[in-house]
Amino acid sequence: MKKTIAIASLLGGLMVALAGCGGAPAGQQEKAGVEKGNLAGARIGGPFTLTDQDGAKRSWSDFKGRYRLVYFGYSYCPDVCPVDLQRIAQGFRQFEKQAPDRAAKVQPIFITLDPERDTPEVVKNYVSAFHPKLIGLTGTPEEIAAVAKQFVVVYMKERPQGSTDYLVSHSRTPYLFDPDGAPIALIPVDDPVTPDVDEGSAEEVAKTLDRWVK
Repeated sequence: MKKTIAIASLLGGLMVALAGCGGAPAGQQEKAGVEKGNLAGARIGGPFTLTDQDGAKRSWSDFKGRYRLVYFGYSYCPDVCPVDLQRIAQGFRQFEKQAPDRAAKVQPIFITLDPERDTPEVVKNYVSAFHPKLIGLTGTPEEIAAVAKQFVVVYMKERPQGSTDYLVSHSRTPYLFDPDGAPIALIPVDDPVTPDVDEGSAEEVAKTLDRWVK
C-alpha cells in the first residue's frame, strides 16, 4: 500500500505523484505542477458505458447537464477509500445544506477498480453506506481498464507476502466535472499537510463545491 507510482504527465501537462491506495498530499501535487483545484483544459474523462449498482447500463452522457463528482476506488480497500468517500459524502451533505439548489446539480459517482470482486450487488451495499445519491459503477475488467485510462487513473493488483488475497494499489483522484463533462477541479480529500490546515476535511470538500458549482 505504500508503494509509490508515478505518472509522468496528465495529458494536459499536469503531473501527479501517486502512492498505493492513497495519493500525494496536496503540497506535493502543487510542487509537481498541479494548480490546486483548477483542471481547466486537462484532457481527463470521456464517454463510457458501465453497469450501476442496480445492474442497469449507465453512460457518461446520462449525466449531461449535471456536475459530476467522480471517485475511483474499490470496496475491499482497507483504509483510504472509505475515509475519502466519507469525507466526500460529509462535504457534499454540508454543501446540500448550504446551497440545496446548486447541490441538486451535482451527481457523485464511485467507479470501482476491482470489478472481479465488486459486482453490482457488492457495489450497491458499499455506496449505500455513504450517501443516497452516490451512484456506483462497475463493469468487465476491460471496461474498467478503458475508463481508468480515459480518466488518467493508475492502478494495479498487489498481493501481500503470505496472503491469498490481494489489494489494489491506485491513484487517489476525486475529480469534479462540469455539466458538459469537462474537468474542473480536484476535490481535496488528502490528510492535512500541516496540523493547522485541514485540507482533507469535509469542510474543504464543501468549500470546493461551493467555489465551482454555479
